[in-house]
Amino acid sequence: SVLEEFNLRGAMIAAQALKPDIAVQVDLLLAADTPDMRHVGEAALGQGPGISLYNFHGRGTLNGTIPHPALVALFAGGARTGGVALQRAANVGVLTDNSYVQLAGAGIACIDVGFPMRYSHSALEVCDLRDLDGLVRLIVEAARGIGPGFTLDRDATEP
Repeated sequence: SVLEEFNLRGAMIAAQALKPDIAVQVDLLLAADTPDMRHVGEAALGQGPGISLYNFHGRGTLNGTIPHPALVALFAGGARTGGVALQRAANVGVLTDNSYVQLAGAGIACIDVGFPMRYSHSALEVCDLRDLDGLVRLIVEAARGIGPGFTLDRDATEP
């Protein structure tokens, strides 16, 4: 979104105007499959797309996101249905537009999905095209799961 890398406020303004029920952030996951990144997490290139179960920036007024449980279940189900290997990530020092989108209005159910990438914000970003293909299939299958029986009621969500 506008200003995503600077202060994340563009998406929050859009969310205030649009009043969505759900926000799905499509971004990268930090690949941690090189020796210098093993302390950061476990996401690896070639192992499929992933969902973020927790991210927190930790500096200044920047916060993070814990995804809505119904959306975690929706994307996990989409991965099963679509035969997509699904990685899970939790990172400190990271945040996305959803960090502020979730705060718009009375609150918006959010989830961050993405593909593992090495060397983010450099001239040599690296990803595996199979992970991108899997991400497309994951999003399509998850979107198919939003229908008459889908609810954002936290008490109705199966783990």
